[in-house]
Formats: sequence, structure tokens, C-alpha cells
Amino acid sequence: MISTAIRLARVGNRSELAAALLMGLGYPCVMLAALLPNIWFFVTAAAGTYIADWYLHQRGSYLINRLGKVRAGLSIRFLLRQLMVILLLARLDLAEEPLFYAAVAGFLLFYALQAPHGALTTLIRLRRTMPVVTRNVDLSAVRIPDAPPQLLMRRSAEKMLHLDIPAVAGVLIAAGTGVDAIGYGGAALTLLLALLYLTVLAPFARRSRLVPPAPEVLAAVDTWLRSYQPTVVLYFSGSNESAYQGNMWLETMSRIEGRPLIIMRERGLVPQLAETSVPVICVPAGTHLMNLDLSTVRVCLYPANVGKNIHILRVPTMKHVFIGHGDSDKLASVNPYSKVYDEVWTAGRAGRDRYALADVGVRDEDIVEVGRPQLEPIQSWTGSLRNPIATVLYAPTWEGWDDNPGNTSLLLAGENIVRRLLAADPPVRVIYKPHPFTGIRSAQAKAVNARITAMLEAAAVRRAAEPRWAAEA
Repeated sequence: MISTAIRLARVGNRSELAAALLMGLGYPCVMLAALLPNIWFFVTAAAGTYIADWYLHQRGSYLINRLGKVRAGLSIRFLLRQLMVILLLARLDLAEEPLFYAAVAGFLLFYALQAPHGALTTLIRLRRTMPVVTRNVDLSAVRIPDAPPQLLMRRSAEKMLHLDIPAVAGVLIAAGTGVDAIGYGGAALTLLLALLYLTVLAPFARRSRLVPPAPEVLAAVDTWLRSYQPTVVLYFSGSNESAYQGNMWLETMSRIEGRPLIIMRERGLVPQLAETSVPVICVPAGTHLMNLDLSTVRVCLYPANVGKNIHILRVPTMKHVFIGHGDSDKLASVNPYSKVYDEVWTAGRAGRDRYALADVGVRDEDIVEVGRPQLEPIQSWTGSLRNPIATVLYAPTWEGWDDNPGNTSLLLAGENIVRRLLAADPPVRVIYKPHPFTGIRSAQAKAVNARITAMLEAAAVRRAAEPRWAAEA
């Protein structure tokens, strides 16, 4: 039941679900407290909404994104709470008092400052966005001013809106004690802090604090390319979950003959790229990529079939080679898209035969059997077992983009495979390594993956208590 609630609320765990419930119940309670009116009830409910909102933002909960989609975003929630403060004052018969007018004016002025703050942060982010992201590339010729502190820019809208706390607290204290000066002071402090935030941000919007224009940066990249003269490119593009497809080739690229270069297309994937000594250039814009000087590149390697490959496939001076990110007996491994490449490199004979059987138009002479570099560290063993307990690796691929039953063994047989391995006699160790995409499309595959993980965790706990396994650990 709790898992169903977590799924429906679009939260990640029980603590997020509790925060979502607190926020969902908190706002009706704030309104009820304002109508009664009851200041202590109001303070308690309002504090709950502040805490729940902050926690969900801190966790990066998907619920926050969905609230924005249904017009219950961050600004609306803060405005609603402030309107409830005004309603509370009116219900306390303070509508004709100076405190009421001060609260209304203070909140209006505070919201008037939201526009310049939003404009400043947006301008800074846009004007500080480089046309490329690089690693191991010397762009020292480009003057790049220091970025604003993360304290100012990270979740800036949330920080700005939370500056209303002194005003809300001051008004509530003043309403409860009759000391209006506390309310005036709280409103003044809120406005002062908001103005201070804007003042500190403003210098970072000056032209001297922004990054150079795109043509200047791209010219510096071209200068570096002409100096480095790359000969082999690994071209990688994909979704946020696909970083593993590029990471698996980094070691191979670092050992390759010639001068390797990695070209990426999505900024979000760069932080997920593992450490490497190979130069990396991420070029999000297709027009920028197509205008880079890649005249020295002789071979371009593609680990994935994606639409953005077209931006470099158009270059006739290099050989285009599909290397993939793994072989398996499913339709994705014989994609007709592979016809666009000059050559398709496979791990072995099975890859060649797979294309021949599929008859998708990839010519046999364009297929080259090169092995799988990632398997090089694995050594065959012909002697007696070093460990009396054998290890079995179960590494099913994912469910794919359609419901073809040949995509994965996970759905039809996964649980039975693991269950029988755990009950095997003689016993075996089980290593389960699902595909990184498992469950991103199919809820059933996600559920099966979770059940298998739970089975293995329970088995690990049981075996940890057995002397035989403890001795072999």
C-alpha cells in the first residue's frame, strides 16, 4: 500500500511521501487556521508547509516538478501562504490597522522584487553558458571570468522566496502580541535581504563577468584542434541514463594508436563520464559541431545508433564505424540503421552471422570481427578451481523499446533463474548485473528487477550467518 502511495505521489521513498502528505495537508490547515482564526494553529501548519517544501526541494523530488505542471509551483505556494496571513489578519479584526496595510504592502513589494531577481539569474545562466564543454583541452587563450558562487545561483528562486520568513514571522508575532513594531521590522528585514541578494547578484551580469561570445570560444577550439590534430574520434550521444555506453570505451580510447578525441553532444552526460586522459569536447549545437575543423580525423567510432549521429556522418573525409556497446541476440543488435556506416565492427563470428540471418541490408564485406576489448582482462582457466564454490554471473539485457519477448530473459525467466541458482546443490555464488536501462520503459521489468534484488539481499543475509560462507568470504 505504501509503495502504491509512493508511486502515485511521484516521490522516491517513505520520507518524501511523509513530506508530501505534510505539505498536502498543511495548506488546507493553514487556511482553516486563518478562518477560525487561531494563530498558534496557523504557525504550526505554516511551519509544516515550509519544512515539507524545503525537504522535497532538497531531495529533488519529482513531485515538485509535477506541481509546477499543474500550476501549483513554488511561487504560487509561497503566495498562497502569504495570502493566508492577510486573511488571518482580517479574521482577527485587524483589517483597519496599520499592521494589515504594512503586511499587504510588504508582500507586494517583495513579489515585485521577484521579477528582477528572476531576470538576473536567467541572464547570468544564459550568458555564462559556453558553446562547448571540455576536458583535457587547453583553452587558456579564452578569458573565462569566475562564476558566481553556487550559494547565489543554486536553487536561487527557492532561496529568494524563503526570504519572506522574517516578514511572515514578524506579522504573526505582532498579531499575537499586539506589538506592531515587530511586524514592521520583519517586513523591513525581508525587503532588505531581498535587495541585498539583488545587489550581490548584479555585478555578475556585467559584460566583463560573462563568458566570451560563441564565435570566440569556437575559434579557440578550432585552434586547439589544428594543434592536436586528432585522428580517431569516439562520437557519443544519448540520454542521461546512457553514460555507460561511452564509459565502456574510455580505456580502449586511451590505448588506441594515433591521437584520440571524444566528442559528446549532451552537457548532462559530461559529469557522468568517468575519468580519462583522452581529450573530451562536448558540442551541444549541431551547427557548431558541423563547423569544427575535423579535417585530420581518419576514423569516427559510434557506440550507439542515435539521431544526432547525422551531424558527423555527413563528413566524407573520415571512415565511419559502428562499434556498439554490447552484443546480444535481439533486434537492436541488427538495426537496419547500421547501413549508414562504412564498417560495422562486431565481437566475433556470432555478430557477423546475426546480420546475415537478419538480412537488413548490412553487407558481409562491411562487417569486421575485432573482438571485445572490455573482455581482455578476463583469463581462461583450465586447472582446478581455486575456490570450491563456483560463481555464476547473470547479466540480462533490458526490455527494449517494444514488447518483443526476445529482448530480455528477465521478464519470462529472470526470477526462476535466480531462484534456482540460489537453491543449487552444490551451491554457487550469484552475481546479478542488470542492464542500466532495466525498468525505464516497462513497469513489469522494474518490478521483476526489484524482486530479484530483494531475493539476493535476503540470500546474502542468510548465507552471512552460515560458517561455510563466512569462511569462503
